[in-house]
Amino acid sequence: MDIKEAKLEIINTVKAYLSKNSEGEYIIPRVHQRPILLMGPPGIGKTQIMEQVAKECGIALVSYTITHHTRQSAVGLPFIVKKDYMGKEYSVTEYTMSEIIAAVYDKIESSGLKEGILFIDEINCVSETLAPAILELLQFKRFGNTDIPNGWVLATAGNPPEYNKSVRELDIVTLDRVKRIDVRENFPVWKEYAYKKGIHPAIISYLDLRRNNFYRIEESVDGTEFATARGWEDLSQTMSIYEQMGVQISDSIVYQFIQHRKIAVDFANYYELYIRYEKEYPIDEVLAGRFENYNLKKLSGAPFDERLSVVSILVAKLANRAKAVLFKNNTITEIFDVLKEIKSSESGETSKLLLAQINSLREEYSSEGITPERAEVLKATAKKLKEYIENSKDSESFDTLKNLFDADTALLDNDIDELSKSLEYAFDFMELIFGASQEMTVFVTELSINIYTLRFIEEFGCEKFYRYNKILLVDGETL
Repeated sequence: MDIKEAKLEIINTVKAYLSKNSEGEYIIPRVHQRPILLMGPPGIGKTQIMEQVAKECGIALVSYTITHHTRQSAVGLPFIVKKDYMGKEYSVTEYTMSEIIAAVYDKIESSGLKEGILFIDEINCVSETLAPAILELLQFKRFGNTDIPNGWVLATAGNPPEYNKSVRELDIVTLDRVKRIDVRENFPVWKEYAYKKGIHPAIISYLDLRRNNFYRIEESVDGTEFATARGWEDLSQTMSIYEQMGVQISDSIVYQFIQHRKIAVDFANYYELYIRYEKEYPIDEVLAGRFENYNLKKLSGAPFDERLSVVSILVAKLANRAKAVLFKNNTITEIFDVLKEIKSSESGETSKLLLAQINSLREEYSSEGITPERAEVLKATAKKLKEYIENSKDSESFDTLKNLFDADTALLDNDIDELSKSLEYAFDFMELIFGASQEMTVFVTELSINIYTLRFIEEFGCEKFYRYNKILLVDGETL
């Protein structure tokens, strides 16, 4: 299955394992809760899946790469104790608590979450001395003398032997104690994630055109060459910073992340073209409705790769604006709820109530189980409420707060209106150059795949999107 399907399966497994009966007991006994084994090639997002699952299930996560551990750190250190057996004293070896299990208890203490996932990565790359302890972990959910706490799901991950020379093949005894999920790379699924994570649009555009280069592992005369999802994401972060610093993105920089020489050179060349297209076809002018003097003939007659790159730039610009507007809209909604609660209070101590709400927001966005997106909204809400206090002439007057809120709401309404117009201009531009063509199909499809443009359209509408979506798409598939 692909990584998206695997994530859903893991969520369902975690929920099933943590389901309780009316007496508060786990329905599936601990002994029958098979550890999850996620098997797949490196760099496709196995670790990130666990982070997302924990966030979405509202539970804690402790993650370890087992290859970084010795038997002593995983199982515990031995020490001698004196015990009396049948009237005779003996020296007996016992073990300290495993460092890994101790980390679970530390997480419970720091997060306040009693349920979670203990994720052990590279499970099939352990040393020979640690292998018996791993089998015991999978079978009995314990390291050394210490059990994993109740309410903690054991999840593991490994790479197939063709991807890692250090892999130890798991025997039937071990495999018969796990719930195995095999995952494979899938570019369309990754692209949804890439849009949400803000992966550089040049990378998304390039991989749309060269999908075979998304994930490649090959043997050459120079050794193993590879390109992975992890590599593209890490490259994206560096590219964004380098662009701000004015550093040129060369093939040698790309190769530091995409260690496949041919792909690295190909992407570096494409990136140069992508930057050139941004200059030759100023999309900001299009989104402002100023394209009467645009070189329409040149674009309509350009090679297919060039036309699709311009469409990609157009979608990226719209997505960035939609992301900002949606963030501001979510923040305004949170502020509205806070002010509504303050107004309903009969105490009349507006500033005191507002400070209490700010502190409550800070506690919530610092909590363990909150998603990063939600945390950022709450941070912005707390910051804005603090500005209300600082900018208010009368901090005890609710009307003053309402006036500040109304001004922010008016700014949001203006941003929504401007983006709605930009969407219309974008469709006008596409119609003028391409009509109901393959490029228009790509444009509509990308707007529906990108989480930010789709959310904006769902919330605020776009007549031309719905019209072209109906014309160009049949049963969810592009013509």
